[in-house]
Amino acid sequence: MNERVNPLASLGDFAVKTPERKPRPQPEAIEQLAQETGFPSRQPTGAKAAEPMRKQRRYTTGRNVQIPIKGTAETRMQLEQLADELQEPFGEVLARALAALRRELDASNRAAKGQ
Repeated sequence: MNERVNPLASLGDFAVKTPERKPRPQPEAIEQLAQETGFPSRQPTGAKAAEPMRKQRRYTTGRNVQIPIKGTAETRMQLEQLADELQEPFGEVLARALAALRRELDASNRAAKGQ
């Protein structure tokens, strides 16, 4: 029988070359080079550095339906303030607000019918 010809035989040896590892520069050397070349730091400065991070709100409530709505920044701020004040999740604040609106509408309907 004929032996098959190796089509890759003429390409030579393809040994894997390991790259030379250079030592990492020290952080002090990097900082000095950055200052010498005028490269700005990534650290926050000014008003951004003073702004507190928004508090994470994580509650296990059993609520699993999202209600995507649009509102103003002022409305969002009021919702966050109420949630913080009541120490409740946004869903509970919304439920309580809707219940209060329903009571208000029922009271005004009863007053209008009584006149």
